Amino acid sequence: MKYRLVEFLLVLMPGLVSAQSNTYTISFVNAVHHEASISATFTDIASDTLSIRMSRTSPGRYALHEFAKNVYGFTATDSGGDTLEVIRPDPYQWQVAGHDGTVKINYTLFANRGDGTYSQVDETHAHLNIPATFMYVPELQDRPVEVTFAVREDLNWKIATQLPRVSGTTYSAPDLDYFMDSPVEISDFGLREFEVESQGKKFTIQLALHHPGSEEELDEYFEKVKKVVLAERAVFGEFPEFDFGRYTFLACYMPNSSGDGMEHRNSTVLSSTLNLSDGGMDRNIGTVSHEFFHSWNVERIRPESLKPFSYTETNMSGELWFAEGFTSYYTGLILCRAGLQSPETYVKDLAGTFNYVWNSPGRKFFNPIEMSYQAPFVDAATSVDPVNTENTFISYYSYGSVLGLALDLSLRLLDLSLDGFMKRMWEKYGRKEVAYNLKDLQATLAEYAGDDFGAAFFNNYIYRSNMPDYETLFKSVGLVLKKDDQIPYFGAAINGNQEGELIIASNPHIGSPAYKAGLDKGDVIKAFNGIPVNQGQYYSQLFSPFKVGDTLEVRFKRYGKEGTTALLLEGNPDYVIEFREAGGETPAEEELARREAWLKPD
Repeated sequence: MKYRLVEFLLVLMPGLVSAQSNTYTISFVNAVHHEASISATFTDIASDTLSIRMSRTSPGRYALHEFAKNVYGFTATDSGGDTLEVIRPDPYQWQVAGHDGTVKINYTLFANRGDGTYSQVDETHAHLNIPATFMYVPELQDRPVEVTFAVREDLNWKIATQLPRVSGTTYSAPDLDYFMDSPVEISDFGLREFEVESQGKKFTIQLALHHPGSEEELDEYFEKVKKVVLAERAVFGEFPEFDFGRYTFLACYMPNSSGDGMEHRNSTVLSSTLNLSDGGMDRNIGTVSHEFFHSWNVERIRPESLKPFSYTETNMSGELWFAEGFTSYYTGLILCRAGLQSPETYVKDLAGTFNYVWNSPGRKFFNPIEMSYQAPFVDAATSVDPVNTENTFISYYSYGSVLGLALDLSLRLLDLSLDGFMKRMWEKYGRKEVAYNLKDLQATLAEYAGDDFGAAFFNNYIYRSNMPDYETLFKSVGLVLKKDDQIPYFGAAINGNQEGELIIASNPHIGSPAYKAGLDKGDVIKAFNGIPVNQGQYYSQLFSPFKVGDTLEVRFKRYGKEGTTALLLEGNPDYVIEFREAGGETPAEEELARREAWLKPD
């Protein structure tokens, strides 16, 4: 989104320009019970009936969310304080009539999930995602917004947000879109910052960290954040022009939080239950890498399908394999380039995502574009009926990540790189904030690497579900792709249930031994070849008496009745990715040179 920031900056300068604002106040007197008290005033209303809504979506998320369910105690008055009648035409809307041009509302919000979508209020913090917190008026969405946070001074609360401060605890936004895209962390956080320069301008990068750890831990973690920030700038050659001269990481690593990351235009939410002394020092930094890369890819290199952002329904996008997937590819690569992960570990860790995509039956049903279309059903979406995603869905994060890997290695065979392609996308679309579509992606790749290359990549791997020749691509950078297919493969997850039995916990993969044997999710496994099994056995122990090619008689229980079936054990389809040197081979000099250029910044 591009905002009317020049006009807004003038509005912030007293005496130059006046503008009617929608004003909000939020307080946290009953924080111990997760409640926030919110009031808002809307003036100069032209319509007879004012429609006030809670959003059903949140910037950066692709599914619907029913934020209205946590609102209660709603009242509306006019400028004189007289109570106005409120009509509820649907679950997301409050209609107010009979006003005198001004409507003042009050309501209570229950908020108890601290992540990148919802809000959480307790006596440790007020973690606010705006769509989950504040009502809005569609007909007034172009007006500036002013919000005052009545912080709990008794709890030493401070405010961190990308919103510019007007005075005291009052902040502003140029319009509804910017307001909705501006999360807020109010707590006794620690703050670190450093200055960067790009295109002759200086910007401040801030880390506001709410955590139970020490100042020394914060200092150590901030050094890691700085390395990530600088390594990602190396990909694009410059920083975005951050509004108001700063970018803020809003990190909440608390036991009452939920693990998540969510990008915004000039900030990002980072939430985790892992504090820095409990594994978070290393395990949380990957989210930093992913979300900050979105400052370029998604926030400014933005698909047309995500503009304008809708607060009443989902924006369906076919470009998420690129927007989210390529960002996911860079997530780990940046940690390697920044020296926060060894090349050996990075390469080894590629196998998890690779195997998930390579072995998924989902490619039979949807290509990467169509997988992107599934986002409204999976991106923190909720449903109560069972689904068959094990067989029909591949995360566009993962799918796009392994395609980004293949594209990068393919380009390097032409003495090009994915870095170069991303820079081209930045120069054509991101820096100017011009939205792109699928045809633009293909055209830009063709400009960068040639028409034949661009057509082949899109026709084979984007418009179709073919897989690149990874064995050759890995060899080109001195890696080997291998598997041990003598390990028995079952084809579904097996977990213990409350009765201490072993239960099939996922839909068997189409074509797997479990699937062919007619086993299903929920079946209780009683014995293999007459040998009883129990919850205390590890997965590998279950099959250690057997080998690939053995036919097992499986005794199982379904719907309270026991039955038997024959299951032919097949070899594990998973691959291992490693340096060729690990197997005693010596890569060619050109392979080592490509590897060096790939895993280290240009």
